Amino acid sequence: MKKIEAIIRKTKFEEVKEALLASDINWFEYHDVHGIGQSRQDRIYRGVVYSTDIIERVAITIVCRDVCVEETINVILKTGHTGEIGDGRIFLSDVIDCWSIRTGEHGDTVLRDKK
Repeated sequence: MKKIEAIIRKTKFEEVKEALLASDINWFEYHDVHGIGQSRQDRIYRGVVYSTDIIERVAITIVCRDVCVEETINVILKTGHTGEIGDGRIFLSDVIDCWSIRTGEHGDTVLRDKK
């Protein structure tokens, strides 16, 4: 099992979400996050100066079977891409085990993906 953590643009979240659901990833966690990126300059919009130090993003966490990892990452790469600085990052890590609190079963059979 693998854990995929993706930090994406807030404006791309709905598109990424729909693409994940269409590819049979039917469970994931997401939350709003703030970070500091490469661009650290002030921008002026209608006479008001805005700092670009803090950027708003969405963090998506997915735990899936090993056979689903490549497809899931490709979906995020394809739909989260704009080609501009700040598109985000994807992190991949191992998951040793998982348990269902309701049934007590454990292992990758707890994950209900279709593969």
